[in-house]
Amino acid sequence: MSVTSLPNDSIARRNMWVLVAAQAVLGAQMPVIFTIGGLAGSQLAGNPCWATLPISLTVIGSMLWAQPLSAVMQRWGRRVGFVVGALAGAAGAAVAAYGLYIGSFAVFSAASLLTGGYMSAQGFYRFAAADAASEAFRPKAISGVMAGGLASAIFGPQLVKLTSQAMVVPFLGSYLTVIALNLAGLFLFGALKSTRPAVRGTGAAAGRTRRELLRDPAIIVAMVCATVSYALMNLVMTSSPLAVVGCGFETSDAANIVSAHVLAMYAPSFVTGHIIARLGVEKVIALGLLILAGSGAVAMSGVNLENFYIALILLGIGWNFGFIGATSMLAGHHTAAERGTMQGLNDFVVFGGVSMASFASGGLMNCSGGSVQAGWSAVNMAMLPFLVLAGGALIWFALRPKETR
Repeated sequence: MSVTSLPNDSIARRNMWVLVAAQAVLGAQMPVIFTIGGLAGSQLAGNPCWATLPISLTVIGSMLWAQPLSAVMQRWGRRVGFVVGALAGAAGAAVAAYGLYIGSFAVFSAASLLTGGYMSAQGFYRFAAADAASEAFRPKAISGVMAGGLASAIFGPQLVKLTSQAMVVPFLGSYLTVIALNLAGLFLFGALKSTRPAVRGTGAAAGRTRRELLRDPAIIVAMVCATVSYALMNLVMTSSPLAVVGCGFETSDAANIVSAHVLAMYAPSFVTGHIIARLGVEKVIALGLLILAGSGAVAMSGVNLENFYIALILLGIGWNFGFIGATSMLAGHHTAAERGTMQGLNDFVVFGGVSMASFASGGLMNCSGGSVQAGWSAVNMAMLPFLVLAGGALIWFALRPKETR
């Protein structure tokens, strides 16, 4: 049966385009926050080792919001959960702006926990795209939504250039702009056609418990690969603006590099779903892990501007293949009744790993070795053991008999 003959795919396509727009508009705040969060933190913090704490707390906030938001979506639908996330993003930006205005690192950092509510909600866009999709259309729906980040990759860093120094207090204008982006998103979600939340039944109809889900080899490998792909991307991206500026380049150079990185994160999404359909999800994840390794190798080979550009572009492409591949694998191995439990658990684990990577990033960058170059090398060297872990899990899964996967 062709994809176009499946009636539910018309809903999936509509939702995909709404979520593409949400990625483009609301998603622009993430390049803004990840570009200036560490720079603003460095400005406010007394100790440079804590400069990236606000970014780390954003990711921790995302981890803490994941399961409650998933439960809200399971009960009341995706639209309600996405509206809650946008409101949390607006509130976080408002508190961050206030923290900048009064010069309080504590207030600025605390705001990040609210911002994490938006980041968590954005993470569910990819699952929402898969909700009403047929098995054949699912990888394309997921990658299509992720492709919406291409616009945010262009839009977000340009906002940094326009707003970071637009007011007397540096970066204040950027956070006021983020408030507006989140409020605009509330209108977008009105067009989302939510599928009816699956009601958990009893017995077999209720689906598997968390413990039973975590015994599924495909689910375990998908979670490991998603966590490693996202955590390593965050580990390197969090420190990159500090490394670029610390090596003598301008804040605008850091914004341009982050822009190139985010473009590389989302541009492949136009073809990732097709590549998965042709090669298989395991091969695409493996390719993503290899590209992440290549990113680290380029970063450690020098600190010229072209090294930063190439390393961050490879980092984005590797994340795209690894994370979208892992998401596609996960989406195909749980039922609608298990959705709230599985997706909340998955994002709790993923963003738990990302949180640890974000914390480690600031420490490795600012407090290891005696120079910016040494710190940047330490950040990229730290990728190796986790790439080995994810690669080993993927090989173990590929070698299992098909009937046990």
